Amino acid sequence: MDTKYVFVTGGVTSSLGKGIISASLAKLLQKRGYRVTIQKFDPYLNVDPGTMNPYEHGECYVTDDGAETDLDLGHYERFLNVPTSQANNVTTGRVYQTVIDNEREGKYLGKTVQIIPHVTDEIQRRMKILGDSGEFDIIITELGGTVGDIESLPYVESVRQLKRKLGSDDSVVIHLTFVPYLKAAGELKTKPTQHSVQKLLEAGVQPDILVCRTEHKLSKEIRSKISLFCNVNQNAVIESIDASSIYEVPLLMEKEKLDKVVLAKLRLPSTSDADLDSWKDFLFKLKHPKNEVNIGLVGKYVELPDAYKSIIEAFIHAGAVNECKVNLTLMSSENLHEDTIEEKLKGLDGVLVAPGFGDRGIDGKISTIKYLRENNVPFFGICLGMQCAVIEYARNVLGLKTAHSTEMIKTIDPVIDLMESQKGISKKGGTMRLGAYKCKLEKGSKSYTAYGKQMISERHRHRFEFNNTYLEKFEALGMKAVGINPDNNLVEVVEIPTHPWFVGVQYHPELKSTVDEPHPLFVRFVKAALDNKK
Repeated sequence: MDTKYVFVTGGVTSSLGKGIISASLAKLLQKRGYRVTIQKFDPYLNVDPGTMNPYEHGECYVTDDGAETDLDLGHYERFLNVPTSQANNVTTGRVYQTVIDNEREGKYLGKTVQIIPHVTDEIQRRMKILGDSGEFDIIITELGGTVGDIESLPYVESVRQLKRKLGSDDSVVIHLTFVPYLKAAGELKTKPTQHSVQKLLEAGVQPDILVCRTEHKLSKEIRSKISLFCNVNQNAVIESIDASSIYEVPLLMEKEKLDKVVLAKLRLPSTSDADLDSWKDFLFKLKHPKNEVNIGLVGKYVELPDAYKSIIEAFIHAGAVNECKVNLTLMSSENLHEDTIEEKLKGLDGVLVAPGFGDRGIDGKISTIKYLRENNVPFFGICLGMQCAVIEYARNVLGLKTAHSTEMIKTIDPVIDLMESQKGISKKGGTMRLGAYKCKLEKGSKSYTAYGKQMISERHRHRFEFNNTYLEKFEALGMKAVGINPDNNLVEVVEIPTHPWFVGVQYHPELKSTVDEPHPLFVRFVKAALDNKK
């Protein structure tokens, strides 16, 4: 069959949850047997979020093929359990870069280069790349930003043009909007939704389905009013009420029959119901834990939890597997000092030291790791967290008091140093060691036990590495390199075998944790924290 397209736009305000709605719809369609993927079009001028501060845009999510992308792609993968790629995230910066390169090469044959048709044609071309691959039945395209934003106009115009080319049976527009509740009046108000749809209509796009975010249930009268004023069928006015967990949203959308409405408009069969038994089992374990565990997340961007979104979600997945509630405490490494560390970490059953860049808060991370190592508290270090563990061990066990990373300072003991492949690189964007790389685990190690296999593949995002010059000294004094990249001998995993759980990884395991396949290292770390509590 021809590939079908679903476009998801947002109105009234940002942060309504287009990514979660898109992922939930995709999950329902996938569970009905359709091959589905989701792509995100972001209106900012950055080529990708790789050079953005996490405070600007949350975490930078990395795909297997090394794309630095929007964090919504993490939601797509966690829900669908299918890897995304470079083609799944497009920015205005990337679009304009291509158009300008084409102009410089003379591909427009001397024409005046304009937003319409050149930019909108490039957007449409990218919207169809995944569909033209033949690998998917349905492509869901989420448009970032809010309808009415100047930055979003070329994308809305591209949807208008593409929808016209595809025809009404091959494309659907879902508009996510907001129905606020005015406490003083004691009622829900539909006017913001009406205005949002009006904005979309001014751009030439009539939404087929309205998904209405709300804190209160939509009455039949409210649905009827929205249907009348927005020219949408009443069965296509979908309630999206606030949920306690994002993982409830697919079930709420199933109850509202969002997937059935979409399939009907795309002229696709919806005879069998979506098989959500495994999803419901996950939710049951999530809502009915048998135990609780307290885990600290030590980082430098803790004021914005989205900076650690994949880590937070990986703990939710791992908690469900262990049938325990993970009480996660985000702690700023800048507030952790050696003389008060015991008091600050008191009551925690395990601590994860998070990834990051730069020297801000580095001393707090090192002091935290020293306390965890000496007091046999389960420790899990990711990327910079692993590197801090190496620095701490070098200083306090190997006796190399000036040991540090050359990312921070020049030192006579650079136990963490710039990768050889990174030397001579001056541009920051897209130049790190990115994407999936192999790692061979040592049999008998905690990591090997967790994975249950020797060869693994994990995603990376870093410039600095363990300096192999010091490897023999580390292993002689108890810190073992139990994971090695077989192609370049890069140390990927370090452990202290005599510690209950002391594991540091150079890669980012959180990026591969999904509902269907929780990451084994997070599962084992939560179990270690549970055992420590007992």
